[in-house]
Amino acid sequence: MPRTIVFGMILLLAVVAPGAAQSDDAKKSHWAFQLVKRPTLPDVKNKGWVRNPIDAFILARLEQAKLSPSKEADRATLIRRLKFDVLGLPPTPEESETFVKDADPRAYEKLVDRYLASPHFGERWARHWLDAVRFAESDGFETNQPRPNAWPYRDYVIRALNEDKPYDRFILEQLAGDQLGVDEATGFLVGGPYDRVKSPDINLTLMQRGDELHDIINTTASTFLGLTVGCARCHDHKFDPISIRDYYGMRAVFAGVQHGERPIKKEADTARVKELRRQLGDLDREIVAAEPFAAPHAREPQRVPVNALGNVEKLAPVKARFIRFTIEATNNSEPCIDELEVFTVRTNVALGAKATSSGNYPGAAIHKLEHINDGKYGNSRSWIANTAGKGWVQLELPKVETIERIEWARDREGKYADRLAVKYRIEVAVEPGQWQVVASSADRFAFGVKLPERMQARLLARRVELEKQLVLAEGSTRAYAGKFTTPEETHRLHRGDPMQKREAVAPASPTSFGGKLEFLPSPPERGVGGEGVAPGESDPLKATESQRRLALAKWIADPQNPLTARVLVNRLWHHHFGQGIVNTPSDFGLNGGKPSHPELIDWLAAEFLPSPPVLKGGGAGGEGRKPWSMKHIHRLILLSATYRQSSATNPASLAADAGNRLLWRYPPRRLDAEPLRDAFLFVSGKIDLKMGGPGFDLFEPNTNYVKVYNPKKDFGPNEWRRMIYQSKWRMQLDDVFGAFDCPDAGQIAPKRTSSTTALQALNLLNSRFMLQQAKFFAERIEREAGTELDKQVRHAFRLAFQREPTPTESIAAVRLVREHGLAALCRGLFNANEFLFLD
Repeated sequence: MPRTIVFGMILLLAVVAPGAAQSDDAKKSHWAFQLVKRPTLPDVKNKGWVRNPIDAFILARLEQAKLSPSKEADRATLIRRLKFDVLGLPPTPEESETFVKDADPRAYEKLVDRYLASPHFGERWARHWLDAVRFAESDGFETNQPRPNAWPYRDYVIRALNEDKPYDRFILEQLAGDQLGVDEATGFLVGGPYDRVKSPDINLTLMQRGDELHDIINTTASTFLGLTVGCARCHDHKFDPISIRDYYGMRAVFAGVQHGERPIKKEADTARVKELRRQLGDLDREIVAAEPFAAPHAREPQRVPVNALGNVEKLAPVKARFIRFTIEATNNSEPCIDELEVFTVRTNVALGAKATSSGNYPGAAIHKLEHINDGKYGNSRSWIANTAGKGWVQLELPKVETIERIEWARDREGKYADRLAVKYRIEVAVEPGQWQVVASSADRFAFGVKLPERMQARLLARRVELEKQLVLAEGSTRAYAGKFTTPEETHRLHRGDPMQKREAVAPASPTSFGGKLEFLPSPPERGVGGEGVAPGESDPLKATESQRRLALAKWIADPQNPLTARVLVNRLWHHHFGQGIVNTPSDFGLNGGKPSHPELIDWLAAEFLPSPPVLKGGGAGGEGRKPWSMKHIHRLILLSATYRQSSATNPASLAADAGNRLLWRYPPRRLDAEPLRDAFLFVSGKIDLKMGGPGFDLFEPNTNYVKVYNPKKDFGPNEWRRMIYQSKWRMQLDDVFGAFDCPDAGQIAPKRTSSTTALQALNLLNSRFMLQQAKFFAERIEREAGTELDKQVRHAFRLAFQREPTPTESIAAVRLVREHGLAALCRGLFNANEFLFLD
């Protein structure tokens, strides 16, 4: 969308929002802007139903409306609900059966604790957080180029949630993790869109920079405070007590934040590094052994097509001092080689050799002639010729060597596959002019020819994976976590116009919510720009870039902040029940939703904060409460009678509260796209539960200047990881599960819609992915249940639904298998509401 339209929409929304502007006093007296106080527990009639304080508040509203809560769900329903909700995966038949038969009265409580301690907890709940903070791994805008190193922030969130990192620390690290030893956490700041295409027009350039900072301001305020601070970009907020100076005070906080990657350092895993290097050595020997000798004069192709990941030219021993690689055609554009290696029995003698070429690509620092034999792989250390489709590069060794193989690649890191030499010859000579062809593309199958998968391709793909693991184990990597520069001077902009600067504005927090920024001295190596605020000084204009972000983070995480705790406990409630106590999770202002249970949200917020003031009858949440613990709030919710209710409906309650805002039953809902895809893989037996690291891509690779996203049609083990590890491209959703209301990360998505469309049904019934997984599901059943149809049907129902089929279901299923095959039954089970919905 053009920038001018976006900016115009911001103005329009701010001016014509519904309702009348509020007085300053009315704005400041809003319930969410008051200090959190622990309310008294309400008195209820049906005390026997209450399991913890949450239930008292829920029951009080139900009794006031003359409604009754629903009975507790049966155990089979509870374990399925709990595991999908907490871990995003279905229970196994054995898990379900064990829980159903467990006579221990604390069986459910133990199950809750076990699931909260699972590493898969962070994988499920990180997705909710990443939606709310608009995280994606590409830029957006017209080029929408990937950010290959954005994934460390995703892994940080998973790790933080699994560790139950105190929420105040979680806030500090995402705004100032570079100062706290958690560099990747600041990926939060730059997780939004970024326009790489700059304009020579100063007005547009300033507007682009303003939009970048606006995204950071808006996301920070909505995520942690539930405030729409972005509405004050052009004028005072029409509804909330946020002035235009407040907006530019926050802008001054982030004035030194720039989009981009920076190096991050982690502790090296020495033993792992040693083992990976051993595996790489073994793999290299396998690759060479699997490659036939080059036969440049062969009449028929006998070697695999060229591969961007790497190519081996296995030679009969030959003496050489000069090696020339001549490219006659590429798959597109100027040819590129990331490294040309020349081996004797064990040694790469190309290192240190003199390199010459037909011509070099001009102006690009990452594509230089000296990169052709510098021992470093990847596009960022490569050589490109200066002529489209052809060129040559030559190495002159210090002395004559007996060489046995030559290796070359377009990009061993696997990021690029363009500019690949598809027609070439390699010549050697002892003296200039005495050239002898030792290898060429003549004995290879043509590029693009589909061949049965061969060992060579598998080994090369494995090598790329091991190289990635080695980088991680060595502890040195890069992350798209922002770059920090000297803060640019911030001015209030009249009507938000970058060409109408007014007075300078110092870094500050919104003034109507108590407190002010306190700038702590920064370590010299951490401070960026300026001398900083020394102890005892108070001039915020002197604050360094790092001091500004840390000060804002501490102000947000202050227990006296009225919004921080309320917003977070409401987010957790929202994802457990499908809607929050406040049904606008990122807007707690006057235009936001009214809380369905105002006392409950305050009780939960007080329970979340450190040392809450306990009033008479306030009710403790249990012994051993850890302040700022998200898992403590999860546990309270999951153990409540409210959460354990049946989802069954009744006419009287439905008539009185059709939207179930009072929670007279557990709200049934369709599974989100991520647990849905994960469940298909889990039940088919193909899921790969490997955690962390770079994600997998559901789109075909290409390196166009304007990135083209063509969905993959074929899926293999690389695409069978959990969906949290799918590379999240902005504004691009995959063909199958993108239809299930996945946010596209174009903006924050604190809550998802829940639609029912024909495309969803067609995708689940007929897409290649679903046909493939139904086939795998059938193969699993045949392996585990044998060939008897009755046993196959029983096992299929147990895997899909964790229950036995009814007699009627069994008869129909056996008939279906007999007439249409086992895979047809598996497709049917995958498409059943019982599989797709949580109740």
